[in-house]
Amino acid sequence: MSPSAGMERRRDGPVKEIVVSMNRRQMMGTAAGVAAGLAIGAGCREESRKMAKASFLTNGSGDYYKADGSFDAEKAKAAYFEMMQYYNYPIPDVLRTDEFWVCDFMQRDYGKLGMGGIFWINAKGKYGENGAKAYKGAFADKNYGYLGHEIYLLPGQVLPEHRHIGGDEGYGPKMEAWQVRYGEVQFFGEHKGAGDETLISNMPASERPWGFGQDWFKSKYVAKRTAKSGQLYTLEDPESWHFQRAGKTGAIVTEYATYHNHVMFSKPGMEFASSPAS
Repeated sequence: MSPSAGMERRRDGPVKEIVVSMNRRQMMGTAAGVAAGLAIGAGCREESRKMAKASFLTNGSGDYYKADGSFDAEKAKAAYFEMMQYYNYPIPDVLRTDEFWVCDFMQRDYGKLGMGGIFWINAKGKYGENGAKAYKGAFADKNYGYLGHEIYLLPGQVLPEHRHIGGDEGYGPKMEAWQVRYGEVQFFGEHKGAGDETLISNMPASERPWGFGQDWFKSKYVAKRTAKSGQLYTLEDPESWHFQRAGKTGAIVTEYATYHNHVMFSKPGMEFASSPAS
């Protein structure tokens, strides 16, 4: 055997091992890819089954009223809980109490107009009057106020057009911003603020919001926000008319605001209450 032949064999051995090793890695990668694909497919099928079983996606307004015509608050809450589970939204114990409220605003059309909500906090007071009462700074005895609020909307549900006005207590009009945490929302308003609003009148007739075209309806513009974008929508003009509507799978929205005070609705006869028996 010549030295050159021995050297050739030594080169061939590692090359073959490398080729075999690469083939094994490729096979393992292919198997992992197939497994991942199967898992994704199973996940998609499970998601489809979950959507097919979710009654909150298909309920109509009539499903939220009792035989006597009164609003069924428990049925409405059950729909929101189902939506929360659909979104894998953690349901804190407080939402199982009366702190979680639902309302149809006396309109008997809950599938299209209504909301669920909770005020995590709605605080007001004067600087220096709470806690240790040790504050003696420049803002002592001046008002402060803040709100933490979660809004729950079923698919296509509208939180009705309203505005917040200052009151006799010395707190100015509520100013607010909204962050869509789950789903998507269209925000409607009397004025442009964010800059990306478009005219409601330019929307297809079938997509225009509840109340549009009525004498009492005030909003002119619309802008869309999604949970994926994380972009907030902000009310820029005090005491201006505004409202919102959820997308096709409902929405959960966090509101950041000053003290929640007086509310006025644009539609005559609308109240922050629910329909009694007819």
